[in-house]
Amino acid sequence: MTAAARWVEQTLRYRFSDLSLLDRALTHRSADGSHNERLEFLGDAVLGLIIAERISRLLPAATEGYLTRLRALLVRRETLAEIGVEIRLGDWIRLGPGELKSGGFRRASTLANGIEAILGAVYLDSGLDQAREVVETLYGERLRALPAEDDLKDPKTRLQERLQARGLTVPTYAIEAVSGEAHKRHFRVSCQVAALSLRTEATGRSRREAEQKAAEAMIGELDDD
Repeated sequence: MTAAARWVEQTLRYRFSDLSLLDRALTHRSADGSHNERLEFLGDAVLGLIIAERISRLLPAATEGYLTRLRALLVRRETLAEIGVEIRLGDWIRLGPGELKSGGFRRASTLANGIEAILGAVYLDSGLDQAREVVETLYGERLRALPAEDDLKDPKTRLQERLQARGLTVPTYAIEAVSGEAHKRHFRVSCQVAALSLRTEATGRSRREAEQKAAEAMIGELDDD
């Protein structure tokens, strides 16, 4: 048994029958040989199915919108990268010299893709039931502490709902300034609630990000009002 296989057995409680699948799952496209992109593609689908199935059973009365947002939270790159850090996946990913030198083993996309590739490899090695057990191992605590529906709503949605509950019109957003080069834009956006004479501003790397931050700031203003 290889050191990587022992790590998987200890961390994920799974033993590979075909070690070549594990080797491929842990090989970044920057390295020589067969890499993990196709396994990543498969693992993404496997993970989405398993998480959807699991949260549907855990929350039988939940709305479709809540389940959709919850699944998106659990399978997004940031969550997968967090899991990758927790299990020290970066120590086992095989990278090309350039990617290794630039710290690719810490990159969120590398870790997230690696988690998906491992799940794809487990699925090919043993099938869906074993993949479910690995997902349960990876997500155990997260599945036991699922966020409430309101906590998953983005700031713009939460702000709109709060204003509507008070009989007020929706806020207005406006771009106040755009700076930076084309590939590295920064947006400054305002959010205004005219009926309350309240206005906030925020910046972001996209208009959407700036609007969400401005809405979050406006919610803070409403809490202080």
